Amino acid sequence: MPTFHFYHPIEVRYGDLDPQGHVNNAKYLTYLEQARVAYVRHLGLWQGGSFLELGIIVADARLTYRKPVLFGTPLRAGVAVTRLGNKSLTSEYSLEDARDGSVYATGSIVLVTYDYATEKTIVIPPAWRQIITQFEQTHLEGAL
Repeated sequence: MPTFHFYHPIEVRYGDLDPQGHVNNAKYLTYLEQARVAYVRHLGLWQGGSFLELGIIVADARLTYRKPVLFGTPLRAGVAVTRLGNKSLTSEYSLEDARDGSVYATGSIVLVTYDYATEKTIVIPPAWRQIITQFEQTHLEGAL
């Protein structure tokens, strides 16, 4: 598991629950998406506005569920970029209890940099590469 330098608080809403009284499995990806957007904004890679300007799309998502999340649980989502390829990057996540850090789920998402105007993948912008590497405080180069 990576070292997380960024956490985003997640509010468990009543509407997130399934009939069994715990957070529906599909909501976990929404929580990770919230944290990912907050991470990108925190780094100054996107200030908001049109998502077409963001230029990343999800190519692969994997989740490991550890234990159910119940209504009212104070959550936080840790986000770390662990690999920078030529046109893709890997982000890892930990969905945790904000009180004690116990882990409810972990995940890994591959994102591809994308130009919506041309509908083609693009090379990760050098500024993004520099900002992410500095923030994560590690060498992140990897395979495509």
